[in-house]
Amino acid sequence: MAMKVGLDVSGGDFAPDANVLGAILAQKELGERAKICLIGNKDQIIPILEREGLPNDYFEIVHTEEAIEMSEHPTKAFLKKPNSTIGLGFKMLSDGSLQAFSSTGNSGAMLVGAMYSIRTIPGVIRPSITSALPVLNGGVSLILDVGINADCKPDVLYQFGILGSIMAEHIYNIDNPKVGLLNIGEEDEKGNLLSQAAHEMMKESKDFNFIGNIEGRDLFSGKADVIVCDGFTGNIVLKQAEALYTLIKKRSIEDSYFERFNYEIYGGTPVLGVNGNVIIGHGISNQYAVKNMILLSVDTAEANLADRIRKVFT
Repeated sequence: MAMKVGLDVSGGDFAPDANVLGAILAQKELGERAKICLIGNKDQIIPILEREGLPNDYFEIVHTEEAIEMSEHPTKAFLKKPNSTIGLGFKMLSDGSLQAFSSTGNSGAMLVGAMYSIRTIPGVIRPSITSALPVLNGGVSLILDVGINADCKPDVLYQFGILGSIMAEHIYNIDNPKVGLLNIGEEDEKGNLLSQAAHEMMKESKDFNFIGNIEGRDLFSGKADVIVCDGFTGNIVLKQAEALYTLIKKRSIEDSYFERFNYEIYGGTPVLGVNGNVIIGHGISNQYAVKNMILLSVDTAEANLADRIRKVFT
């Protein structure tokens, strides 16, 4: 039986069109490898399928007219709207009907849903999200956290090294990934109290391949395969990379390396450290970004990423 992955059709700025069109592109690429389940209003989904010349049963559709809006408080909305697209997606993920669930909608509600329904893997202090940074040799470096943990303690950063290493190895096929701590200097004693304490813990690690501190100028060099930082710092790095890509496009500069800064290529990010495969996409995702988010959800499920993390922590 092919695996089944779910998509929140109501999520993102360009819903439902971008999501349904992205699902069509992904399903054509996936073939029999996986089946996509669309969770949303069938009265919006079916006209798009008909417009694209596809039968109404091209996808399994789980109908609901309820959605969590971007402006809603994540916890209140998730608890108040159990039949929302996000609520139903997590229910299906929790009962095993889905092997992965993705959305470009309210990221806070996606995180709350993960914490309330499938829960954090025992031993993981805080789940994390990551982003892929293109490096000059053609590969990527992973940076985490990039937004959900603005304030961290040293042991949380230590665990990010573990989580990032597992993802780098099993999603990006990087053998014995090099882990670096983002800091204001390479010397061991550099940085604020958090980075100094984290470095002290990480330098003795047998859980990952720690190479020491790295600086901001090393982000795109491939010096480290996994870059560890708090979510406040990581989010600034991520938004700066997005801004750089926008500036290059506005100046009509064509460069194959900088094209790899395009968020559409990566689609989304798994939530690392929860008991299931949850993928969060960018709110501005178009159909190509949604397609790649779905493909990433399949890759994540096939790699048994959550199970691999669970084995390390339990």
